[in-house]
Amino acid sequence: MIIKLSKELYQKLLKHTQAEFPNEGCGLVAGVKANEEIEIKDIYTMTNLDASAEHFTMDPKEQFAVVKEVRNKGYDLIGNYHSHPFTPSRPSEEDKRLAYDEDAIYFILSLKDEEPVLKAFKIEEQKKVTQIEIIIT
Repeated sequence: MIIKLSKELYQKLLKHTQAEFPNEGCGLVAGVKANEEIEIKDIYTMTNLDASAEHFTMDPKEQFAVVKEVRNKGYDLIGNYHSHPFTPSRPSEEDKRLAYDEDAIYFILSLKDEEPVLKAFKIEEQKKVTQIEIIIT
């Protein structure tokens, strides 16, 4: 499986998470699935109700509005994203424990180094982690 993400949408995600620093930034990711390829069509920034550097909770009202908009546009809800302000871009134990949707893709952007690192993962049975290739176009 390959994920295609435009530079413009990558920048939207990056700017949002940098603006939330030192807290985790979070949001939803929408796109179109075709065979073994996913094209990201939009990034929806969300409010982290926890205002924490170690975890996030998305605002349920914002989530509901985004899901409605995604459906109206004919996109698929691909998954969610959040930043790791001080740790690598890999699922933490908490990320795995809270990964209830095995169809979702979890995007994690590490801001710990000078150069941000974005990675995407499938998490099955709240423990089996598989990285998915992202191509920024």
